[in-house]
Amino acid sequence: MLHLVYQAPIQNAVLERISLGDDVVFLENAVLGLLDKGRLSHALAGLCESCQLFVLSDELNARGVQADELVSGIEPIDNAKLVALAVKNTTIQTWS
Repeated sequence: MLHLVYQAPIQNAVLERISLGDDVVFLENAVLGLLDKGRLSHALAGLCESCQLFVLSDELNARGVQADELVSGIEPIDNAKLVALAVKNTTIQTWS
């Protein structure tokens, strides 16, 4: 399953619904919740062990966030990779 997370701030209830092997892309202001020093850093680090977490590079740039400020394991991607993830996953869940 592909999760598209727009929700800001990101709620723990959303993270709890992500399952082993899922792909997750953080968009818009949700990227601000991915900071290594943020309140969700521990939960996000745990998710990185069981699924793949991504963030659009354009979203980071628009908010002045550098990739090295993110929780380790979250991968910046471009729009082409987002499309590839949408094609790969037959089910898409949006959280806003």
